[in-house]
Amino acid sequence: MASYNMVFAGFGGQGVLFTGKVVAYAGLIDGKEVSWLPSYGPEMRGGTANCSVCISDLPVGSPLVTEPDVLIAMNGPSYDKFIDAVKPGGVVIIDSSLVNPSKRREDVTLCEVPATALSNEEHLEGIANMILLGKLLESTGFASMETVEQSVQKCVPASKAHLLEHNLRAIRLGMEQ
Repeated sequence: MASYNMVFAGFGGQGVLFTGKVVAYAGLIDGKEVSWLPSYGPEMRGGTANCSVCISDLPVGSPLVTEPDVLIAMNGPSYDKFIDAVKPGGVVIIDSSLVNPSKRREDVTLCEVPATALSNEEHLEGIANMILLGKLLESTGFASMETVEQSVQKCVPASKAHLLEHNLRAIRLGMEQ
């Protein structure tokens, strides 16, 4: 298995930290070495938020990801902040409903998914992040769908259990993009 060093970034309230948590739990379920490092501004909703996730067969030396293999950017400022740090050969997944890439790199794979528009069209409002997670799963194979389903079940709190199937449906939708 390859190691994955990922950055998930966007505005607070977009589910960036939750997405990273689901990915990290998937790594734990698979018995991998994992780190999850959240970072957010003083404002919860509307402020900046990002997290670093490392999944590896070997011990993780540092939870800070300075050269990600994968970037998921849910807004323009996040794309602009992290695009130059992505390793050549990396994967960049953007919500093209909200991100108009100001800079394009020829040495990375750019996946443009209109996640916010799709989430609204499919009556999955507020979970564009899970559509992007589905694209991540399809693009990298960091885990199996079964493992990701188990992870989502673990991460969705009991108070939001009614949203479990919506999250899984959004992931499947993202895998089709």
